[in-house]
Amino acid sequence: MGEQVVVKWLTPPVPLPHPTPEVFAHLVEAGFKQTAPPYAALTRADGDRELLLALVTGYLPEATDGWEWCADEAAAGRTGFAPALGELAAGLHLALATLPGAPPSGADLSGRAGTALRDALGLTTGDDGDWLARHAHRLRAELAPLDSPVTGPLIRVHGDLHVGQILRWRDGYAVIDFDGNPTLTGADPYQPAARDVAQLTTSLQHVAQVAIKRRGTAPADAARWAAGARAAMLDAYRAHLARHDRAGLLDETLIRPFEIEQECRELIYAARHLPRWRYAPMGVLRTWYHEETP
Repeated sequence: MGEQVVVKWLTPPVPLPHPTPEVFAHLVEAGFKQTAPPYAALTRADGDRELLLALVTGYLPEATDGWEWCADEAAAGRTGFAPALGELAAGLHLALATLPGAPPSGADLSGRAGTALRDALGLTTGDDGDWLARHAHRLRAELAPLDSPVTGPLIRVHGDLHVGQILRWRDGYAVIDFDGNPTLTGADPYQPAARDVAQLTTSLQHVAQVAIKRRGTAPADAARWAAGARAAMLDAYRAHLARHDRAGLLDETLIRPFEIEQECRELIYAARHLPRWRYAPMGVLRTWYHEETP
């Protein structure tokens, strides 16, 4: 509105409590500024309920969606942006880790991931489905670390942290959209930080696939770019936590299994909502698991 504010209407209105107003208030209190400044939440009474109608945030001049600006970087082979993403994600997690609340115990991370793999196998058809079935044993093996109880901290996570939620604007980068994952109902808001980290790293891999399909980038160049961007992002994330004496916030052993689970969820999303998207997670998986040569 007038290049001053952005009003996000929820259609239909959503009963409170809703995660975003609480997270916005806490990020302001924690001094985290790498987001669109939150201004207001509009609500109305509906009998004995209160409904969230809209969220109002500041307008970020010259903002570009992550699927656009990051694809440009991939096509050009540039990874200089990646440390800024790592620092942003680490700063966000440091702020969210102080959000009051009692995280539940005994989350079934293994069961959730196993269900995602099973559903991806059942919903992915054609040659892609055949390929996925041949590699199912390797995918299951990668999920094995989730069988052990989580011993690290559980924090309030973003829940849908991918490059599309990171705007590049006139003054830097900003993370948006704290509504949670719209395709995953009942997700626990308290998770290992590695959950968000894995979604961010896999989204960089998806950007590489977008660059191949839409920008004509050579697959080998895209793979090198994705690996370099991932490494630089993770290095900056770790360094930022270490500077704040919170290195233990990230359990490195969970990144890979969460990445596998995320690709399964991307395949489920493609099958149920956006079939043309299947090329991205399948392209990533085929990059990770090359066919064996006799």
